[in-house]
Amino acid sequence: MSTEQTPRVNSSLLERFVGQTVRLVGKVIQLRGETATVDSTGNVLVHMNKDTHWSIGNFVEVVARVQQDLSLKTLMSVDLGMDVDMNAVEYVVEVNHRYREIFYDS
Repeated sequence: MSTEQTPRVNSSLLERFVGQTVRLVGKVIQLRGETATVDSTGNVLVHMNKDTHWSIGNFVEVVARVQQDLSLKTLMSVDLGMDVDMNAVEYVVEVNHRYREIFYDS
């Protein structure tokens, strides 16, 4: 059985993954209706689903599809609370792309 791969990304990598599903960790900085702005080394507009319950100031991990306008359409998400080391997150993103062969099928 094949499962869809979800590369870890930040805002600067979104254009490489348009139409694909990705994982992004960031801090919620604004909630407005059915959208949120999440800071992940730059702001990302996230279209939330009905199961999304986030708080401003909390960190979230989002599994989402990258839209043409580089916004994200949430498939699922996890609220990680307020204590996330974004330096460590950024390191994981960097390593994830530097050593793709370890993390993803060819």
